[in-house]
This record gives sequence, C-alpha cells and structure tokens, in this order.
Amino acid sequence: MTGGTAARQTVLVLTPYRRVLATEGALRFTTSAFVGRLPISMISLGIVLLVSARSGSYGLAGTVASAYVLANALLAIVHGRLVDRFGQALVLPLAQSAFTGALAMTVWAVQAEWGTVAIHGFAALAGACLPQLGACVRARWSWVLDEPRSVQTAYALESVVDEVVFVTGPTLVTFLATAWHPVAGLAVAGTFGIVGAFTLAAQRATEPPARTRSRAADTGPVTGSAGDPDAKPAMPWAVVGTLALVSVALGTIFGSVEVITVAFSEEQGAKAWAGPLLGMWALGSLTAGLVSGAIAWRTPPETRVAWGVLALGLTTVPLFWVDSMWVMGGFLLLGGVAIAPTLIAVMTVVEREVPRLRLTEGMAIVHTGLAAGVAPGAALAGLVIDHQGASAGYAVPVAAGVIGAIAAWVARRPITSSP
Repeated sequence: MTGGTAARQTVLVLTPYRRVLATEGALRFTTSAFVGRLPISMISLGIVLLVSARSGSYGLAGTVASAYVLANALLAIVHGRLVDRFGQALVLPLAQSAFTGALAMTVWAVQAEWGTVAIHGFAALAGACLPQLGACVRARWSWVLDEPRSVQTAYALESVVDEVVFVTGPTLVTFLATAWHPVAGLAVAGTFGIVGAFTLAAQRATEPPARTRSRAADTGPVTGSAGDPDAKPAMPWAVVGTLALVSVALGTIFGSVEVITVAFSEEQGAKAWAGPLLGMWALGSLTAGLVSGAIAWRTPPETRVAWGVLALGLTTVPLFWVDSMWVMGGFLLLGGVAIAPTLIAVMTVVEREVPRLRLTEGMAIVHTGLAAGVAPGAALAGLVIDHQGASAGYAVPVAAGVIGAIAAWVARRPITSSP
C-alpha cells in the first residue's frame, strides 16, 4: 500500500468524525465530558494505592475500592432518572459537588485512620454520588443529531474516548501516587471531575430538555394522565432488560480478562507487563471503534450485539494454550477488536428504542450492567486461577460470551418488532 493510498483511506475513516464534531457545540461538550470522565478510570485504583500505602493492607484497599464501585453501580440508574427529570444543568453540579466532598472525606478518613467503617462509608458515598457523564454526553449526541448514521458515528467516537480514558487514567493516577504522593492521584482525579462536570452543565444549548421543562411528543407510550406534568414515556423493559443482561456478560468478560492477564504475566515472571498487555486489548478496541463508526452498517445493531459479545468471548479460547507474552499480546489485540463495535451497537439499540425523555436513564441501566458484571467476573476468574492456574481462568470469559450471545439472540425478535 502506497503512502498516498493509506492517507486517503485515513481521511475516509476520519471524515464522518469531523462531520459530527462540526455540529454546533459538539466539540465543546465532548471535550468537557472527556475531562470529566477521567475519574472513572482513576478513582478506584487511586483508592487502592492510597489505602495500601497508608495501611499496608491490599485486602483493606480492595474492599474499600469495591464499596466505591458497587455504590456507583447501584446508584447509576437513579442518576439517570434525575438527569432525565430535572436536566443536566441542575443535577450534574449537585452530584459533582457531593462526589467531591465525599471523596475528600474518604481521603481524610484514610489519612487520619478513622477506622474501616468510616472509610468504607465515605468511599461508598463517593461512588453513589459520581455523575454519569458517559450517559449524559451520549444523550446530548442523540439530541443534537437527527440522522441515525451520524448518531452511530458519535457513539463510536464516545467508545474511542472511553478507551482513551481507560488507557490514560490508570497510568496517570499510578504515576502521581507513586512519584509524588499517595493522595495526589485522587486529588487530580477530583479536579478533572469538577472541571468536566461543571463545564458540561454550563453548555445549555446542547442539553436535552428535562421532563419538567418539556412536554414534547414522544414515540413511546406515556403513563399518567394527559394533564400530569410529570407524566413520562414508558421504558421498553423487554429491550433494556435484555441489553442490561448482555452488558453484565460484557462486564464479566472485562473483569475476568483483567485479572487473568495479571495472573498470566506473573506466571511468566513479567508481572509488570500486565499493563501493556491490557493496553493491547484496549488498542484493538480503539482501532475497531474508529473503523466501526465510519461504516454505513446494513446489519441491524441487535444482530451486531449478539455476534459481538459471542466473538468477544470466543476470541479468548486460544488463550488456554498460549504460553508466550508476545503471542498473548497478539491475541489480546485481536480480541479487543470486538469490544468497541459491540458497545456501539448496544448504545445504538438503546438510542433507537428508548424514549428521548428517558434516554439518560436507559443508558445508565446499560452502564450499570457493565459495572455489575466486572466484580463477579474478576472473582470467578480469581477462584479458577487459584485452583487451576491462569490459563484455565479463560473459561470464565468464554462462558460469559456464550451466555450473553444467547440472551441477545433470544431477544432479537422482540427488539426488532418493538415500536
């Protein structure tokens, strides 16, 4: 391939992204959401680094981080409902302020050695208050764009941004906590959150209308009386519930592969290379996300969801027999190709099926499914690893991929036929 041909193909891939980013206000809210989302990939690791440095206990560090993650997963749906009802301009600053205060109290409790109950309590409160900026920015894209292909491109862009967040955030928080001070990583993460959430909330021109401010017609059925200002469209639970189950399977794959990769690297005597290996997985996803967003898909998104989650699970099958770091990196790069296109397809179905006035809530439900799958996936993989070794742990993501694909395929008919 000549340099000119490669350049032309690169331009063709990037053109759809330039087009959606040219939408008035889009670059500003995307940039704000990127900065505000960095804490998502920094806080739990920052808690582990701080607590372990202060107490010397990785066990305590793990339980405190788990309290934060679980509270965040449980309250994500509530955040989505509040944003849909009252609007991002009101909810985001309040949630971010509460999150910042709770995070500061968590750090204070650790530093002052207030005891495990206080530390876990403040960490859980911080997780419960974390704003759902990923759902908010995708809701904005759905509001400012009318053409379905453009919305898909925007969702692909956000999936790429997510990958950048999860590649950049852990590296940054680890560097700050180890080279400067254990509190530094959390302090910088909190600052990113304040800047991102407040600047996003201030951009009113691209904000989707709240239910209390809008009685616009919606394609979904409406509950409540016609004169009730709080009446809201019905949530298509058959679709959203299925996608949440698929998301749990995806989260299980993510959580298990992360733990298995660390264990595999340790068995190979190169534990420090676990990060770069997982970076190859993220790189595959990022590349596929860019390409996926530039394609005019003829295959329905619900079909892509089913094939994607199955492919993500099955690409881990060869890893049962891999005993080389280089080969492992190649297979993880290949397997990562299925991540972003699958997540894009999931969000595309949500955007198509969920009424606009409940879109943030619908996306928060899907994100909750992802978060809910990570912890059990990691735990199951750890249990298998303890008894059978790292390679045997790949049975967990394979099983999760098959279960998620079955759920998606069984539900294809209701999804396709829903109004």
